[in-house]
Amino acid sequence: MKILFTINYGENKFQMVRNLGYEVIYYNEETIKNNEDINSADILVTYNPFSTLDITQMKKLKYIQTSSVGIDQIPKVEVLKRNITIANNKGGYSIPMAEWIVMSILEIYKNSMKLHKQQQNKVWKMNMDTTELSDRTIGFIGTGTIATEAAKRLEPFGVKIWGVNTNGSNKEHFDKCFSTEEMHEVFKNCDAVICTIPATKDTIGLINKDKFNLMKSGTIFMNVGRGNIVREKDLIECIDKFRGVAIDVFEEEPLSYNSPLWELKNVIITPHNSWVSDKNKERTFNMIYNNLKKYIANEPLNNIVDINKGY
Repeated sequence: MKILFTINYGENKFQMVRNLGYEVIYYNEETIKNNEDINSADILVTYNPFSTLDITQMKKLKYIQTSSVGIDQIPKVEVLKRNITIANNKGGYSIPMAEWIVMSILEIYKNSMKLHKQQQNKVWKMNMDTTELSDRTIGFIGTGTIATEAAKRLEPFGVKIWGVNTNGSNKEHFDKCFSTEEMHEVFKNCDAVICTIPATKDTIGLINKDKFNLMKSGTIFMNVGRGNIVREKDLIECIDKFRGVAIDVFEEEPLSYNSPLWELKNVIITPHNSWVSDKNKERTFNMIYNNLKKYIANEPLNNIVDINKGY
């Protein structure tokens, strides 16, 4: 069975895959183009080569393993037509993203942006506008791996943790969970609301002025899920009610130089950076290796994606 990698995990890692019984070929994702060698692959391990790689020519392809969590880049029509198995990297970036969430909450409550500016300008001035995370209620829109990893890290701060999922089912590390229909309870009652859900036909534009108007004055809003879930225009209109906002994903990326978000004093902007970690490549390869081990043994794979749902 032949595997095409478009990401170079190194010869030692490739040898581990060969030892499972696979033939391994590697072509750089940035320059890949179909040829006879590529077209004979049974499995594709990749991120997004699809601007130059045409899977319609890969007649033996049965399984695509992505290093990403999102699957927007996958050629959906061809995958559905041929019933190609798709597995993603669910949970692969949840730890660094959870740390970003904790960092951003603390930055807002401790007013660190102002303190950093004072340091840059050599200003010695005590800042009394700081507060505690303790006893707050933190709400997550979504209770998947990102939210769960963040909730685990927030528990020691002595907070209550609420979550929203499709049917309101209870989840470990969450004190209370609500269904999607009950989402308004989280916006109305939480001191911080953190959006971690994927983009689907049901979630695009879900967080808008109606939701922001429910939130208490002096609260925190954060988006680390997908940019098109939040109506940025509505967020900007409601910005004065927030103690702070932290955004890592945007409706259009890169964020326009002319976006008003750059100028808002209570907004933390990071350039879709929350997932980045020096441990990502090792963690991702381990996920891929475990799935390839299962695949050759004809065992159920982890992280199989429903291409129609988008996750």
